Amino acid sequence: CTTQTMLTLTTTCPEATRRLGECLAGALGVGDVIALNGELGAGKTVFVQGLAAGLGAIGRVTSPTFVIVRRHQTTPPGAAPLLYHVDAYRLTGGDELLDMGLDDWLADGAVAIEWAANVAEALPPDHLEIDFRHVGDARVLTVLAHGPRARELLEHLRPCGY
Repeated sequence: CTTQTMLTLTTTCPEATRRLGECLAGALGVGDVIALNGELGAGKTVFVQGLAAGLGAIGRVTSPTFVIVRRHQTTPPGAAPLLYHVDAYRLTGGDELLDMGLDDWLADGAVAIEWAANVAEALPPDHLEIDFRHVGDARVLTVLAHGPRARELLEHLRPCGY
């Protein structure tokens, strides 16, 4: 039986969305999966930019729409998990994600997947899901913890909320 916990957060600017990602990065470890869903422009990539900044990732973080996955090394090496940033928008199912190497990525890093609903069947049972919605000028993030590790991540995010 998996545990499911929910948290709702609201941000009013991209910087606040980025800060939530930075906050969550402090708890990320190897094997963690963050499943991100929401319409275009809802803040998924901005959130991942925050994750990357919080992990000390090297290089610019942009949506990997055409390359599907980007691997971000952290500095100093080994101080934080690698970050794999996946854009599943063009994928048609979980088998494609598994064939690309999801299990290998989870062995040495944390994985943030935009458009995760497209590959839901490949997600591990224990993962953190964040749904992004536009509400006027604000973004409402609904965070769902699927499993005990995801619950720990959600609890780490709770005091960072607005």
